[in-house]
Amino acid sequence: PSSGEKPSPPTVLPLAFLQDIRPAVCLTRRTFRTLFCWALRMDSSSGTSPGKTAFSTGQPLEARQPERYDKESDQMKNGIMMQYFEWNLTNDGKLWKQLKEDASHLHEIGVTAIWIPPAYKADEQQDEGYATYDLYDLGEFEQKGTVRTKYGTKDELKEMIDELHKNKIAVYLDVVLNHKAGGDFTEKFMVVEVDPDQRNKALGKSYEIQGWTGYSFHGRKDKYSDFKWHYYHFSGTGFDDARKRSGIFQIQGEGKAWSDGVDGENGNYDFLLCNDIDLDHPEVVAELNRWGKWVSNELDLDGMRLDAIKHMKDQFVAQFLDTVRSERGDDFYAVGEYWNGDLETLDNYLEAVGHKVNLFDVPLHYNMFQASQEGKDYDLRNILKNTLVEHHCELAVTFVDNHDSQHGSSLESQVEDWFKPLAYGLIFLLKDGYPCLFYGDYYGVKGEKSPHTKIIDILLNARKKYAYGDQVDYFDHPSTVGFIRIGDGEHVNSGLVFLISNDEAGSKTMCLGKEHAGEVWCEITGSIPDEVTLDKEGNGEFSVESRNLAVWVKKD
Repeated sequence: PSSGEKPSPPTVLPLAFLQDIRPAVCLTRRTFRTLFCWALRMDSSSGTSPGKTAFSTGQPLEARQPERYDKESDQMKNGIMMQYFEWNLTNDGKLWKQLKEDASHLHEIGVTAIWIPPAYKADEQQDEGYATYDLYDLGEFEQKGTVRTKYGTKDELKEMIDELHKNKIAVYLDVVLNHKAGGDFTEKFMVVEVDPDQRNKALGKSYEIQGWTGYSFHGRKDKYSDFKWHYYHFSGTGFDDARKRSGIFQIQGEGKAWSDGVDGENGNYDFLLCNDIDLDHPEVVAELNRWGKWVSNELDLDGMRLDAIKHMKDQFVAQFLDTVRSERGDDFYAVGEYWNGDLETLDNYLEAVGHKVNLFDVPLHYNMFQASQEGKDYDLRNILKNTLVEHHCELAVTFVDNHDSQHGSSLESQVEDWFKPLAYGLIFLLKDGYPCLFYGDYYGVKGEKSPHTKIIDILLNARKKYAYGDQVDYFDHPSTVGFIRIGDGEHVNSGLVFLISNDEAGSKTMCLGKEHAGEVWCEITGSIPDEVTLDKEGNGEFSVESRNLAVWVKKD
């Protein structure tokens, strides 16, 4: 303004407007904190009554918790997905029975969806299901020397799903459409061997090999599908049976090429392993689409976890989901495994598929892995930077670890034990993201009990009871960060204060608003016995122990 001219008052946005647009545009938590704290100052200076702010339209300060996939009216409010397997489960055929028996317990602790492992016949009984043989054999036919899969029979699978549904738990099947293994007979065909580090570079001229690319599924006898797979339904293979030699062999023929719309690593990352399915072949596309509709109806699925999508043609994935949703409804859920820590790469993929699929937040996983490795040298202010949950909050599935990142796996990057409680507190209590709990972290691996079960139960309960309303961030110190969830009117005494430290014990003065003045708050993980009484402005000094987390709630 010119000299002597009074500055214009700041534009006041209605709170309802902020609440409506935030889930859609991912208004950053830091921006919301700035607006929220400014409103509190306006509250104390303008005489606004308690429970209202300068943003208010006469309504109490409440934040809307966005609902996700919602087959039952409240199924996904503060939903938790659980990956119900790890890499080292015993090959005893009992997982489906175990999960059925566990259904009521899972419902009680707040799990709203279960991601089950690949449920169809693999190349051998002990395989986890990712070396896929017959997508239509769900543990029903004598094939590959077994009727059951590693996890049980088809009847047991369907009984388990029914029990989960009775307990209002959705079921997501792990779907492997990138490759097939364990062919029934060999075929001869022309190939060009390519450089593993540069898949578009041929290592010589084309020549004939013999590969296990024929699939007749004798044991199934054409039930559900009479489709037979041959070498021309694949774009590449990894083994020349005639010479007993491994390599990456690109299959030759009219229209044959690596797919576009895949990750650019190694020049073109279409080929991963075994017999690489040609997702440009019209017969293949039609058959996989038909299977997607069949299996979703046969098992009454609520969604899918799509394996290895960085190796699959992006437009195939988009049309596959369109096809399944045309049968099952637009609310049929899908999350894809695109294992890449680069946010821009994931941004581009989401754009390419029209934002039709959620993605696991691999960048956040790597941030947490790095934080656990570096300890006090990691700047916790960066824990959410360049992550999906920061930039695509409505599409991010947050996770700490999974079967690929656990010790001994191909993508090993397991978050260290000391940091796991902090990491689960973060993903469970954040406003944004759809958190996924790993079986190995809750029940343990290789038959050994997890040391984290108790704290995870506490955090699951905190999510269910207190983690509502908008979020006010305090990511303002390199070794002690946290946030407030302000609560809402639908859940009595909801709202919480969350803090983590990767160094010495610390504390923060955090403001919950004048409407909370005089309240007594306590810490629920058991790490701090002291209580905090909020002052007349709603401020409290909340603490956290060294290399630990703290969750503070209003004392009952």
